[in-house]
Amino acid sequence: MSAVAAPARATRSTTIDVRFQAHHSVWDGIAATPQFRRLTNAKRAFIIPVFLFFAAYTLALPVLDGYAPHFMSAKVFGTMSRAYVFALSQILVTWVIAWRYIKVAEKFDRLAKDIVVQAEDAQGGK
Repeated sequence: MSAVAAPARATRSTTIDVRFQAHHSVWDGIAATPQFRRLTNAKRAFIIPVFLFFAAYTLALPVLDGYAPHFMSAKVFGTMSRAYVFALSQILVTWVIAWRYIKVAEKFDRLAKDIVVQAEDAQGGK
């Protein structure tokens, strides 16, 4: 009974391995295309600077509040201090970054769609 089960497992495992290797080679081919490199470079060119700006902007509030408490506690509008205005501005900055990413992501989506269409054409329309 175990002799019968073993070949079935081996066949199934072999089928999965072949599918994985075929799938893996398709993605390797896609990743090697200039269009895919252009997409990853465009994403990197947007995401890294925006992330660094956002991280610095977010960390600026506790750093300034800790090292320049007199500056941050100065009143700007009535009883609102610079720290409070800065904290509220972080909400605005987050929304602006999100809106900008939505706009840039449309370009990323178009590039990704072109890559998928080219890969399907190369695979014979699968």
